[in-house]
Amino acid sequence: MTVLLRLSLILLLLTGCSGPSSTPVTSWRHADDGAYAADISADASLAVVSSVTGGIAVWDLQKNEKRYTWQHQGEGNNLVANVHIAFDNSYVVTSDRDAFALWNVVSGEPEGFWRIDESSIRDVAVSNQGRGILVGRGNGKVMFFEPKTGRRLEFLGHQEKVNSVDLSPNGFYALTGGNDYTAYLWDTRTGQVIHSFTHSSRVTKVALDDEGRYGFTADSKRDARVWDLATGEEVSNLHYLARQKIFSTAAFSQDGQYLLTGSPAKRLNLWRVTDGKEIQEWQVSPREGSRPQTAVVYGVGFAKDNQIVSESSSGLAEFWHINQ
Repeated sequence: MTVLLRLSLILLLLTGCSGPSSTPVTSWRHADDGAYAADISADASLAVVSSVTGGIAVWDLQKNEKRYTWQHQGEGNNLVANVHIAFDNSYVVTSDRDAFALWNVVSGEPEGFWRIDESSIRDVAVSNQGRGILVGRGNGKVMFFEPKTGRRLEFLGHQEKVNSVDLSPNGFYALTGGNDYTAYLWDTRTGQVIHSFTHSSRVTKVALDDEGRYGFTADSKRDARVWDLATGEEVSNLHYLARQKIFSTAAFSQDGQYLLTGSPAKRLNLWRVTDGKEIQEWQVSPREGSRPQTAVVYGVGFAKDNQIVSESSSGLAEFWHINQ
């Protein structure tokens, strides 16, 4: 093969491959000095951002208007690293390592603040109307707590640190994953395990489909799987070339056809649920002046007009177009 022909083939391959898009349709500044955590509501109408210097801000994503600014433990340094919005947009739960708080989105007021007396908080989730709060901890225990009744249930299935938790909208089902290489789907009314999902390394991210069809579990190496929650059987394993891919957030589309994920390395990816094929990739903006030039994607959502939206550690809300 001649050098000219080889170069022509390389150029053809390069022009035929489309890399990740790094040009958002719209970009809004939500945290001047960057963010520690964020979540986007299921309908992509709200974002809650824990900023480095500005407390916790609730943003209307349709108008780009700030609705509230909250202080998790009063004035001072904000250390909130976990944020979750209820499926019905009624409540938000926030936490640092030592305590969690419940906020009413309608009134903008806090409705409870609780300290954890053992181990550190790793992740939190809240159900519709704030009826139940899920708290994953570093000692392997997961607490399900009902603020209005005071009922508390400890799930002891995990043998090591819990890394990620999610809760169904009605609060009846929890999905939790930890360093014991296992994710559990369990009933918060009884503490009984419904399905267990085994990985070859520590489970770093879990997510539930809000319609109750699917669960997503990902480990620290190569396995990122979608499961049928009715049967416990694998639906798909996400296909990617990297030897390792870590996920920082994940959300299913309302129709259950797609999974949207974010990573600690600026990446946003859209996957087809049925076969795990990657449909499209985007790259969020790093914070200006940061070294290295990267960003953690904290929240993702399916927006209107064939768009998706992301919130990242750069402090930006960015809207991206889905190619058809």
